[in-house]
Amino acid sequence: MSAAPRPRRRLRRRLMLAFSGFALLVAVLYGFYVVLFVYLVEDEMFNGLLEQEAKVQLHHHASRGGWARPALPGMSVHETAASLPEGLGARLVEEPWRREFAGDLGRHYHLRRLEPTDAWLVAEVSQQLVVRPMRGGILKWLGWSSLGVLGIALLLGAWLARRMTAPLSRLSDVVAGASPTHLPTGFAESLPDDEVGALARTLQGLLVRIEAFVDREREFTRDASHELRTPLAVIRSACERMQARADLDPALHLQLGHMNQSVLQLEHTISALLMLAREQHLQEPAESITLLPLIERVIVDQTGLLGDRPVHLALDVAGDAKACLPPTALRVILSNLIGNAFAHTLKGEVSIAVEAGWLQITNPGAGIDADALQPFSKGAASSGYGLGLSIVHRLCERHQIDLRFNPDRTRTMVSIRLDPAARTCS
Repeated sequence: MSAAPRPRRRLRRRLMLAFSGFALLVAVLYGFYVVLFVYLVEDEMFNGLLEQEAKVQLHHHASRGGWARPALPGMSVHETAASLPEGLGARLVEEPWRREFAGDLGRHYHLRRLEPTDAWLVAEVSQQLVVRPMRGGILKWLGWSSLGVLGIALLLGAWLARRMTAPLSRLSDVVAGASPTHLPTGFAESLPDDEVGALARTLQGLLVRIEAFVDREREFTRDASHELRTPLAVIRSACERMQARADLDPALHLQLGHMNQSVLQLEHTISALLMLAREQHLQEPAESITLLPLIERVIVDQTGLLGDRPVHLALDVAGDAKACLPPTALRVILSNLIGNAFAHTLKGEVSIAVEAGWLQITNPGAGIDADALQPFSKGAASSGYGLGLSIVHRLCERHQIDLRFNPDRTRTMVSIRLDPAARTCS
């Protein structure tokens, strides 16, 4: 059995990326709020100075009827908005809610209306700006800090992810190495007492039950193989001895033939069921099999199903035709398919031919639908137990044998690929 592919550590990467992404998001938000905070502090400082100067100007205007010269440099009083510098009056008309404007040549203005008059107090603060000259340095510092935080987050996230997923990785390796003939035990004790440990203990209990089930199945297969086949062999031998008697009544001879054929069919069914139950047959290697002798033997074994019906058999298989398939599985598959074709053909022709690398078994009928592949599904004309096609389908799935059913409703055709490209014959 080929080794299972190493699982991808996607959970570890996702945890690391989630931790790093969260750290980077926090760093970006922190930088945004730092920049916003310093701008707000600077603006509040200028607004506070304007507020103080506005009180002085309004007091002077109320007591003396005019405006005083502002005490702070860069401040000026304008009688109307139209007299504001650099066309600020027109910009105020467009955006009446704004109180901060950028001017030409790096100048920057803060405005305060001297209500209830139409005058405006203007502060040109380009020489007093602190944040803007430092903006490039602040952004550079925040950028490098964010990269540093991201690097630390990646390292810490990788360490945390590795630490958190290590028990899961160990558990995955244990389960991946398990097989029905070699089930691991005692692995849960080495895992931590957390959710992973609880999962491991549950899996360990399940594996114990599976091991007990496999042991019971193996014992049943061994006992059934002996207990079922021995009495059938005795019955078949007795039928053959009685048929060999010269003084036997012809009607009784015919009934014994039918009985012998039924015993043979039951032996084939038991062989198929036991083979499906045995896990070791999964490893049955493909062999180069000469088809014609095998098909002829199966036809002889299944001929009793035809009785005295007017059925013609057309066999078109070259003597050197070969198949690259597991021999035991192929014998059981052919026995069921050819027997099914014989049992369901009242008259006409049953054809067995090899064409373009496929073995085709064709008989008159209405085709095979998906329900016929289910266990105990049998048609109105079927005298069996409804297991034949189900056994064929399961065997083909288990051994990766290509099986096709012709959808034509005027006839029944089953095709088996004889030499799959990916299969190597021993």
